[in-house]
Formats: sequence, C-alpha cells, structure tokens
Amino acid sequence: MNATSSLAPSDPEFDYIIVGAGSAGCVLANRLSANGKHSVLLLEAGPKDSNIWIHVPLGYGKLFKEKTVNWMYQTEPEPELKGRQVFQPRGKTLGGSSSINGLLYVRGQHEDYDRWRQLGNTGWGYDDVLPYFKKAENQSRGADQYHGSGGPLPVSNMVVTDPLSKAFIDAAVETGLPYNPDFNGATQEGVGLFQTTTRNGRRASTSVAYLGPAKGRGNLKVETSALGQRVLFEGRRAVGVEYRQGANVRRARARREIVLSSGAYNSPQLLQLSGVGPGDLLRKHGIDVVLDAPGVGHDLQDHMQVRIVMRCSQKITLNDTVNHPLRRTMAGARYALFRKGWLTIAAGTAGAFFKTSPRLASPDIQVHFLPFSTDKMGEKLHDFSGFTASVCQLRPESRGTLRIRSADPTVPPEIRINYMSTETDRSTNVEGLKILRKILNAPALKPFVINEYDPGAKVSTDAELLDYCRERGSTIYHPTSTCRMGNDALAVVDQRLKVRGLEGLRIVDGSVMPDLVSGNTNAPIIMIAEKASDMILEDAR
Repeated sequence: MNATSSLAPSDPEFDYIIVGAGSAGCVLANRLSANGKHSVLLLEAGPKDSNIWIHVPLGYGKLFKEKTVNWMYQTEPEPELKGRQVFQPRGKTLGGSSSINGLLYVRGQHEDYDRWRQLGNTGWGYDDVLPYFKKAENQSRGADQYHGSGGPLPVSNMVVTDPLSKAFIDAAVETGLPYNPDFNGATQEGVGLFQTTTRNGRRASTSVAYLGPAKGRGNLKVETSALGQRVLFEGRRAVGVEYRQGANVRRARARREIVLSSGAYNSPQLLQLSGVGPGDLLRKHGIDVVLDAPGVGHDLQDHMQVRIVMRCSQKITLNDTVNHPLRRTMAGARYALFRKGWLTIAAGTAGAFFKTSPRLASPDIQVHFLPFSTDKMGEKLHDFSGFTASVCQLRPESRGTLRIRSADPTVPPEIRINYMSTETDRSTNVEGLKILRKILNAPALKPFVINEYDPGAKVSTDAELLDYCRERGSTIYHPTSTCRMGNDALAVVDQRLKVRGLEGLRIVDGSVMPDLVSGNTNAPIIMIAEKASDMILEDAR
C-alpha cells in the first residue's frame, strides 16, 4: 500500500486537519479556529455525542459496552494476569473518552511533570504546564495559585456527599493519612473528595466545553463518522488525510499541518497504516515505509486497578436504589427535575493517595472509593448493599506495545500492556491492598461494614493477595506513551510535539506523554492540547 499523496486538485483544502475529536482534538479545534485566520477540519470516527447517557454523569456505566460510542478494544492475553484479556473501552464520539470516562479531575503530581523535564523535555516541567491547567479551568471554588476560573472546562465539587464516602475519609484519617481538600493543589498526598468535570449535574466533555462554543465558526468544519485511513505524504512532508465516511473514501489537503489526536491506541495505529512505524511490521502488511520509526507503538503504559468489595450493613448504597423500583424511579425524577442525587456521581466519590513505603518521595497508590458494588465495572450491581474501594499503582514500570494486525483501518490493533511484569509492580499492588484493608477496617467504617465480600477472609497472605491481583486486576483506562515525547532513538515527537523525521505532522494526545502521570489522564491531555495550540499558532506566524 502506497502512502504517497493521491490528492486531486478538487480535494478541499484547510490550514489544519485534526484527526480525532476527543479530549485533545476538541480543544485544538476551538483554539486553532478562534482567531478566524485559519481554516480547520476536525475528523471524528464516531457519531455526534447525542446519546443521552453521555451527558448524565452516572451514564458512564451504560457506555462501557455501547459499541456505537466505544471502540471496545481488548488486550492480547496478559501473561501476568493468568492469560486474561483485559477490556479497553475508548471513546468513539465527539468528545472521545471525555464523553464516556469517569469524570474525575486529577492532574497528577508536580513531580510527574518535573520528571518529564528531567528526561530532556524542555518546557514541560510543572511550572511550565501549570499555566495551561489554569487556562483550561473554570474552577467552582474560584481562582488561586493552583487553579483558574473563566476557562472552558468546568471543574466542580461533588454534588453527592453520602455517609459512606464521609466515613471512608474519616477512616483514612484514623489510619494516619492527612485530610486533603485539593488533590490538585500544593500536594497530592492524603484523603478527600474528588472534583469532577461537570457543570450543574451534567458531564462537561471537551465536546461540550470546547467544541460546542466553536461549532458556529465559519472556518471550522466538523465531520463525524469519518474514519481516518491514512496520512498522505509528499516525500517526508504530510500533506493530507484520507478518510472513510460511510461508503465513500474522501481526501483533504492540509496547507499548514496535520495533527493526530486519536489517542494512545488510534494515533500510533494511523501512523503505522500511513507508513510511519517499525519498518518490518509495515512491510509485513504490505505498507510502503515512509519513515522507519521503531518507537511508534512502543512504551505503552496503563494504570491497573484491583478492587475490594465490602458488604454494607445499611441500605444506603446505590445498589439499594438501583435494585428497588420505587427508589430507582425517584432517583431518576430527582435528577430530571433538579440535576441532583445518585445520577450525578462520578467513578469515585472519595479518594486517597498514599505511599506504600516511607522511602518514597510521593504517593505511589491512588484509591477510588465508590458507594456501590459490582462484579465487573459496567455490569449489573450486586443485589446486596455494597461498596467498593480500589487500589491503582500510579507509576507502573511495565511497558507494552501497540501494533497493527492488518493494513485494513477497520481491524482493531494488537494491544499488549504486560501488566505487573516487574517485581515493583507486583509488590506495590500487594502493599497497596494491605494498606487499603487497614482503612476499610478502621473504626469510622465499622458501623457500615458486615464483612469483606471480595476477596474476603480466604485471601490473607502476600502470595494470596498477588494471586488475587492476577485473577481480578483490570485497567483503570489510562493508556499513554505510544508516541512519546523525547530525544532518544525511540521518541516519536519532539518537545513541540512534531513527529521526528517528518514535516507538517504533529501528535497531540495522551500518546505523547513521556511517561504516565500519577493520577487520571483527562486533565493532563487537555493541558497538553492547550499548550500545543499555543505552539502551533506561534509556528504559524
């Protein structure tokens, strides 16, 4: 397959073509079209974000297996997870994964970004990126040293403060964790309530926050159900994009730049389909090599979570509402009338960050607390009163790969994450579970606990806990670093997010992270897109 340009004089021209209308793409579309000087084409493989459950915060549970708005990827069998495949939901609609994610606003630690800078990525230290977090943010608490107000992205306090979440916070404090009112402030360590990307009880995806206000601009064209098939090149310069829309194959030319914002799975996939990637892999699938770039699809990282489920002694959980027809109807009516109640909760109400060893400089575990329980996320809630807390190792050492299986863009890529493939990853998960158990057995939670349902008393030794991690560990949906930024031979983009060795092509999404941040990935991806927008506009002068 030849990736050389097959553009025709009749193909439409734009200054910028953005492939992917997700957490980054919607930001770019807004910022690059704002001054009216540049024409922008935004391509999204999925449909418009008209599914009602996208806009209801708790609706993420309905979208886990909704293939119309979800790529629904699977990993290859994971060697350290007993050969299990791990489900990988990714957004396929306007807003991308910000339209189906758990809505938590957690930036990561100051040290994460300083580490990026120390790896040679000048301009990406914490002091460099903080202004872009603040620029994006419309913080409900108001502006301060760490937060902005008046930006496009609403960041709000939890609407629901249930007794279980409060008891979890009190229990963590009893075990020695400090109370932390702001995980995105001076320090991350401690326990408290999460903030969410919501406004007035509704999800604020990047489609809502960024793309919505820009849609009326005459210089911005948005195409949905438009699957990017190839980037087109003239020599080493990216000049256009070929995409499929229904039964039609279309092409568009970029006068200035093409920006891939398709995420940690689809951006490297599109590069490889276009002839940019490991040469042997491309030749195997009959793709002409534009640039032999072994780093494309390399260094895949993700956060794993392992959950503990508790039986609750009081009928105060979401399980009790969902499983009771009258209470379920009342919860729906309360949300419809007032945008309040259970339907406003995110994928975590309270949270905690702690160190598994006093030798560590910063927390290596994040806990998500939820006032409901289920065997698998996105499936039916338990028929008993239950609540859940999970551990997530923040800085995994394990690395994986993303590889195309075929030259056909509709064939899902091969995803290998290699969870828990290092001793540090295995021991950190075990220690994290032991500390979480201490919190769940602290006095403040005693009035609410019957017993531990899963894994239960049968699992107690380190070896048994490790086996439980292998049996039940799953993703917390934060894949990154498959087109990472850097200066070494495997780095795909430079510090201005330009693809190394090519012209006219950038990548702006979670795939460029030098390594995974110690928190949730949506807020950092939005920050990256804000910073990239400034760089692109600076280079256009």
